[in-house]
Amino acid sequence: MSLSKRSAPSEGIFDAEALKSRIEEINQELSKESSWEPSRLRELRKQKARFEATLVPFEDVAGRLAYLEDASSMLTEEGGEVFLSEVKEGIASLKGAIRDLELKHLLSGEMDSSNAIVMIHPGAGGTESQDWAQMLMRMYLRWAERKGYGTKVLDFLPGDEAGIKSVTFSVTGPYAYGYMKMEAGVHRLVRISPFDANKRRHTSFSAVLVFPEVEEDVDIEVREEDVKMDTFRASGAGGQHVNKTSSAVRLTHLPTGIVVSCQNERSQFRNREVAMKILKARLFELQMREREKKLENMAGEKRDIAWGSQIRSYVLQPYRLVKDHRTDLEAGNVDAVLDGDIDPFIEEALKASSTKNNTLKK
Repeated sequence: MSLSKRSAPSEGIFDAEALKSRIEEINQELSKESSWEPSRLRELRKQKARFEATLVPFEDVAGRLAYLEDASSMLTEEGGEVFLSEVKEGIASLKGAIRDLELKHLLSGEMDSSNAIVMIHPGAGGTESQDWAQMLMRMYLRWAERKGYGTKVLDFLPGDEAGIKSVTFSVTGPYAYGYMKMEAGVHRLVRISPFDANKRRHTSFSAVLVFPEVEEDVDIEVREEDVKMDTFRASGAGGQHVNKTSSAVRLTHLPTGIVVSCQNERSQFRNREVAMKILKARLFELQMREREKKLENMAGEKRDIAWGSQIRSYVLQPYRLVKDHRTDLEAGNVDAVLDGDIDPFIEEALKASSTKNNTLKK
């Protein structure tokens, strides 16, 4: 049986027997001498780790359920009331674990388990929009911190007075792309501007782009003659070395016009390496979009691309409300949302997206 890189069980995350079978097949192949080739060995170990990461939580839930069934049966026995609080706590914990499993079941896309590369660009509006872009950046960094994900700023262009003109950062952790892809689109802020002396209400827009981090063994061909490289001095903070040398790198992919840059590494070589990774991620995402458009055309449906879609509004004046326009989910605690509490919006968007995709397949 072929074990390609993307050979996760298509029948779903809850098919424990299929996962066990796949893991056993990998173990058998790892024991063969032919698997000792480094790249193949690395690929097999990666697959095994991914399948085990899926299977272990499922078996944990099954074990908790069996324990609670036994504990519940003792409640009717003499002295069984001592187990009541423990059973209640166990049921609440089990509900949370099942909810997490159900959510991961929605993350079945080809690259959902990958790390994410996130770009934020302010819309028209100068300092006001640039400040909003930085607020969004903080929101996502706080969300990643809550999830236990790693983050790293890859490229940062500060605003003239406040905020940012653009930022690129990575989010590293299980299913980072699967979650973050639901944030791609235009985000709208309504507030009394802190930069307006007349205290007028302003509406600002910022666009969020999300790409899967492409691993080395994914076939994305980037020919050297198709890439133009420019170097420049880093514009932001970074120490004397960064500011005194032209270590920042800008890559332009000539066939598509895609431009990426990186300036936060200490050497030109590392900046180019990271910029190339971002470029591959964008090219991969472009391929996925083209493939989705073909499917949508077959289904007769037209959808706006992420950049032109206003997915969420954050209103601070004249009332306080965050509303997701895809799902109609609302939250009144705007401060909590801006501090990274965005999981409810992501989860609802995942459910809505899954329902829509299933409808398209029929």
